[in-house]
Amino acid sequence: MSMEKGQLSIHTENFLPIIKKWLYSDRDIFVRELISNGCDAVAKRRMVGECPEDYAPAINVVVDKEHRILSFTDNGVGMTADEVRKYINQVAFSGASDFLEKYKDSGEQIIGHFGLGFYSAFMVSEKVRIDTLSCLPGETAVTWESDGSVEYTMEESEREEVGTTVTLYLNDEADEFLDGYKMREIIRKYCSFMPVPIYCEVEAEKKAAEEAAKEKAEHDEQCECGHDHEHEDGCTCEECHDHEHEEEPGQKLPEMLNTPSPLYMRAPKDCAEEDYKKFYRDTFHEWEEPLFWIHLNADYPFNLHGILYFPRLKNDFTANEGQVKLYSNQVFIADNIKEIIPEFLLLLKGVVDCPDLPLNVSRSFLQNDGYVRKLSEYITRKVADRLTGLFKNERGQYESYWKDIHPFIKYGCLRDSKFYDRMKDCLIYKTSKGEFVTLNEYLEKAKDVHPNKVYYAADEDRQANTVGLYEEHGIQVVVMGTPIDVSFMQFIESQVKDVHFARIDADIADALRDKDAVLDADMTSKLEEMFKWAVEEGNLKVRLESLKNTDTPAVLLLDENMRRYQEAMRYWGSDGMPDFPLERTLVLNAQHPLVKNLADRAQDDTAKDICLQLTDLAEMAQQPLSAERMNAFIARSLRLMTELATEEK
Repeated sequence: MSMEKGQLSIHTENFLPIIKKWLYSDRDIFVRELISNGCDAVAKRRMVGECPEDYAPAINVVVDKEHRILSFTDNGVGMTADEVRKYINQVAFSGASDFLEKYKDSGEQIIGHFGLGFYSAFMVSEKVRIDTLSCLPGETAVTWESDGSVEYTMEESEREEVGTTVTLYLNDEADEFLDGYKMREIIRKYCSFMPVPIYCEVEAEKKAAEEAAKEKAEHDEQCECGHDHEHEDGCTCEECHDHEHEEEPGQKLPEMLNTPSPLYMRAPKDCAEEDYKKFYRDTFHEWEEPLFWIHLNADYPFNLHGILYFPRLKNDFTANEGQVKLYSNQVFIADNIKEIIPEFLLLLKGVVDCPDLPLNVSRSFLQNDGYVRKLSEYITRKVADRLTGLFKNERGQYESYWKDIHPFIKYGCLRDSKFYDRMKDCLIYKTSKGEFVTLNEYLEKAKDVHPNKVYYAADEDRQANTVGLYEEHGIQVVVMGTPIDVSFMQFIESQVKDVHFARIDADIADALRDKDAVLDADMTSKLEEMFKWAVEEGNLKVRLESLKNTDTPAVLLLDENMRRYQEAMRYWGSDGMPDFPLERTLVLNAQHPLVKNLADRAQDDTAKDICLQLTDLAEMAQQPLSAERMNAFIARSLRLMTELATEEK
């Protein structure tokens, strides 16, 4: 055929500038598009049945930094001249054009960016050439070329191998794609699981290997010792000896960058435990093993494959950003698409492949799409089924995982009512003694002592003294010490009738009170007046109680509702909200000798020091003192000890 010149049927000449501008932040997406096209070409060649017996499908990317060229070569079905006119000049352009026309002014993020296909190459190129030869018998190779304007040329090519090479002559803004390491990373990012082997060669590396091979060949003919390299046994030439043992330069094949048959596409029965762990390490570059995993493998009601891993989370789940990779037909779409993968599942790590997902749509469309919503619910249900099965059948194992998985489960309950409905009987609480109980188990044990009330500690180490008081009287204390627990407790209170969570330093449990003791009204009045005079804090109230434990002189209580409000505000980042002072109540134990003696003292400096000391000690059981108060506490302690030592003399 003679050279053919023509124009693309473009309605506007700023088509390519729109591509470059609109997708500027995602320019590397062209790599995925061109390699994906190559995979399609291989699949089509297999379908038409024109493959030789030794057919080895492959896609090879070559980086030529010296000439600023990238090439993508496949040995797929190839194209005839008519097919180039149809698929490049018409179909490929029309698809990209329609895509951009639809979304260029929308301002919305489009999932996947599929639809740009071949024309995405112009995001980084000043000129693009296609060399192709169809696998159909008797066809002639064709070259197509365009410099990014509305014009193109097409003529016969001297190509002899069936398949297609797309050559990109990179523009001045595309230097990053001439880095072999960078290109290999991009290929791994987008194409890790594409079904055709993918290789990437760097021209400079190839030349170096060829030079090494040439030097070796010359050495083979005559080595420096004067022997032919095929020398007789016994030659002591050091260079010959080294030459025999060195690796053959130039013979090493390029490294395959993808896994054409990924683990998640296999049936679970064909996957061993070590296979899952290796896939986790290779995919997420994690060396700490996951706790366990869920293999999604369904053809109905969804065509869905994937593996979700439960990593070892920190207690503060906000510091743990998981990574769920979304694929369509083994082609990477994006990470953490919460419109498809429920938001709380994004704390996990995993791969989900769903070929039937609607792509080239906005996130707002996905949010309202019935298919996507059912898919999301299906994934949630499978995760809940795995967890409930573990709880029912391997409760000990489930409890051992709880430290790592409870933030995820609690967050899931807060975000998804259906997930909570499935998980509510499997929610467990760790007690201060290290045991695990469900809410029903806790309430059953407590029904005769404190019905419908769950006592909890936010910091079991710092509140150890108060925890001990409760345990001494047979009250189980559960540990609720992570930031999400404030919201989670309020959620449970809204779901379970009459149940209330009470922090152990919010009030005195009835079981701790000596109900038979009679309080002295005059003693109460004196102590209230004493502390009002000594402690210059308007938000501190004082009251007298008779506790069964006579070793504890005072307990500081903080209002439960106000504390929850403040903690929730801090947790959700509402720093601008006013920080209302907590209402604090100092409960003095009327049974303690120090309290009894204090009521009989005059209002002198020593009495003031004792009041301040009792207040600080009670607060230190909850939280550290400020630097200023700690300095005052130390000075006061020394003063009281000095006074005591002096009196004893």
